[in-house]
Parts: sequence; structure tokens; C-alpha cells
Amino acid sequence: MNLTILGCYAATPRTFTNPTSQVLEIRNRLFLIDCGEGTQVQLRKNKLKFSKINHIFISHLHGDHFYGLIGLISTFMLLGRTADLHIYGPKGIKEVILLQLKLSNSYTAYNLYFHELISSESEIIFEDEKVIVKTIPLKHRVYTNGFLFQEKIGDRKLDMNAVQNHKIETCYYQKIKNGKDIELEDGTLIPNEKLTFDPIPPKSYAFCSDTVYDESIIPIIENTDILYHESTFLETEAHLSEKTMHTTAKQAATIALKANVKQLIMGHYSTRYASIELFKEEAETIFPNVLLSDDGKTFEF
Repeated sequence: MNLTILGCYAATPRTFTNPTSQVLEIRNRLFLIDCGEGTQVQLRKNKLKFSKINHIFISHLHGDHFYGLIGLISTFMLLGRTADLHIYGPKGIKEVILLQLKLSNSYTAYNLYFHELISSESEIIFEDEKVIVKTIPLKHRVYTNGFLFQEKIGDRKLDMNAVQNHKIETCYYQKIKNGKDIELEDGTLIPNEKLTFDPIPPKSYAFCSDTVYDESIIPIIENTDILYHESTFLETEAHLSEKTMHTTAKQAATIALKANVKQLIMGHYSTRYASIELFKEEAETIFPNVLLSDDGKTFEF
């Protein structure tokens, strides 16, 4: 599971910082999460293949989280894209994107599907044979969701020594990997656990964008491997976090601690601070396993 940060700063883009956007690679799928200004430029800089992005998740309709979307959609068209593109986001995202395409006479030659979200409860919004994605309802100034990405449990791993010792034919391998016991020609039943190893434990990643401190999300993200949680302010500006409905570094760390996550990644920093290291220092007073996101940074898990 790899995470590439395309942008992780709050509000407006600068010459050396970008608003929120990131790419999660999980089970050979590329998911784009939020799409602030400059996302497609950052995709090129980080040498990520546009064509592999088939699902885009937008947390909310504040500009620093989706103003890059229409440009990316248009670029897909110019590149001759034919694959379907699915966009998940708040109700209204279809209207704003289609209006821009209509007024610029720039309809796509590929199928564009909008999955508009309105629920205030966590729900499954994407699922295939390898990955499941759920919403994480957040509390911000407009309707907002985070997203929880979870691998499904994979096949069991063959113990080739055991399989060969029992002279089991290859046509039964997939059945064994699926967890089935095997009966030999002489009627002997070989339990699956004697032929396989446990599958690799599935990983999970929770993305929590703009939100006020909210413990109601803890049951949804509990025991997650990696939590990305916004940390716009330090505690010295806690009054601003309440006013703007954002979170401090200390509060993000408190959520990570109470949710028993393995790793916290912070981002969405206000640009008022001289160094983002200040966020890590504050968070580590509460939670030990803290990483700082930064534009162009890749995490491998």
C-alpha cells in the first residue's frame, strides 16, 4: 500500500505548496483522494499514470479540495481516455462539473459517473473483489466525508512442501488457497491448515479531511493501520480551529490515540507557521507514531 501526497496545505496554493490531493495505491488500484488546484501538474511531477485512475473521491465542496477536478477531467478527454471515470462526492458535484463542461462545450468521450453522497451515516460507496471503501462522516462548515479504504482478506498461501509431499495435483491449488480441505485418492482428508499459511493481513487507510475535533468517528476508524487526519492549527490557535471547524495537531493525535491506530499522518497545515515540524512536536506529546505529509512525499506501508 503506497500513499503519494500531491498537496497537503490549507486554503490557497503557493509557488511551493499545493492544496489537498493524494493518490492511494492499494491492491494495484490507484484512487485519487481530493483534487485541489494543480493536481494534474503534481500527478505529472510524481510520474503517476493518469490512465490508472478510475475512481476519484472528493471530501467536500470547498475549493482547495476540488477546484482541480474539472481540469483533470478535461485533460483525460484531451488524452483520448476511453475508460469509465467514477467520481464520489457531495450532492452538487455533478451539477457544478456538468455546468462547466456544458458552457465550455467540452463533453467527454468517455463515460463519467457521479456518485453523490448525502448520508450522515457511514456507508459503503465502492466495493470490488479486493477493496472496500466506506465514508467517514465529518463535521465541517459544509457537508463533508472522509474515506476508509480497506483491503479484503486475500487467498491463503500454499505450503508447497506440504502440497508436494501429499502429491496433490496443481488443479487443486486454487481450491486449497480458497480454504478448502483436500481428500486424497485413498480417502485421507487433509485439513486446509496443514497445506497453507495464513494470508497477509489486510491493510487499511483512513482519510479524514477538514473537520472539527469529533470523537464520533472513532468507532469507524478504530484499529486502522494508517490515519491521515487534518491538523490545520497548533494549540496556540485553538480558538481559530473552533471558529473555522478545523482540528489542531494535538486534537488529531488524540483521535489517533483513542482510535488505537498504528500510524498517524498529519496534513492540511495552515501556512501561518514557520515549520511543519511544529505539528509533529505537538502531536507527539499525545501519540508516538506521527508522520508529516508534504507535497511530493510518498509513504510505503
